[in-house]
Formats: sequence, structure tokens, C-alpha cells
Amino acid sequence: MSGTDSSNPAGSASASGTGASRGRGGIRGHGTYLRVLIGASGWLALAATTVSGPSPLRWIPVLLFTLFGPGWAALYPRPGGPATGALLEAVALAAPVSLSLGVLTATSLFLVEGFSTTSFLVPLAVFTTVVAALPGLPPPAARRGAVERVGRGPADGGGT
Repeated sequence: MSGTDSSNPAGSASASGTGASRGRGGIRGHGTYLRVLIGASGWLALAATTVSGPSPLRWIPVLLFTLFGPGWAALYPRPGGPATGALLEAVALAAPVSLSLGVLTATSLFLVEGFSTTSFLVPLAVFTTVVAALPGLPPPAARRGAVERVGRGPADGGGT
């Protein structure tokens, strides 16, 4: 059994290394399509406002875009592949960043007395489209080296 146990960790290490490189290749391959979808999400939300009545087909796309669109476009990890904690950090920060940009847009439109759904969504859609074409900001976890924090955990008191 010890022969199986010693081959199993080596097998799982090589499998996880292979899986990580496949995952990163998948992110690179699907990243372009995801960024195009993110860039188009604002225009889809704007098109959804043409649906008449209080239909979920009208408010759900607008709500999802306002909550996640601009922030996810700005924080989506770079094509080189995210660090261990960078993708989770981007997901966690997408909503607050999007809502902050929405509040700034809404406040400026209220100050010039020009607020409407269309005038609110157009600047956010333009921002999202332009930012989705850019490489993306590296989240702080990617800059700090989130992989190093994982390696530090067992040294602090964990055995194996």
C-alpha cells in the first residue's frame, strides 16, 4: 500500500500540474470570448430596456449588468492565467466596483438633471466595452503572489 500511496501523490501532483496548465490554456482560449460577452453585456442590457412592461426579460439583464458588468470587465484576470487567489478576488470585487461606477454615473446624471435609464446605461456600456478590450488590471492577490501564501501555510504549523 505504501507503494500505491507514494505513487498516488506523485500522480496527483503531475495531474494537478497538467490540469492547471490545461485550465490556464482554457482561460486563454475562452478568455477572448468571455471578454467579448462582457463588452456586449451593456448593449444587451440597453436592448432589454425596449421590452414593454415590468417583465423579468427587462429588469434582470439590466440588474446583472449594473451589478457585475463594469467591474468584471475591469478586473478580469490577464490572459497569462490568474494566480491562485486572483480569480476569486476578481469575482469578489466585481460587484463593489460595478456598483461604485454605477453610483458615480447616476450621481453625475442627477446633478446635471439628465437621469434616465438610457442615459445611465449608455456610459456604463461604453466604459465596459472599452475596458473589456484592454488587458485587465491585476488584482492585489496577483501582485502579492497568492501562490506564495499557499506555500507559507504548511510552514506556519501544518505538517504535510
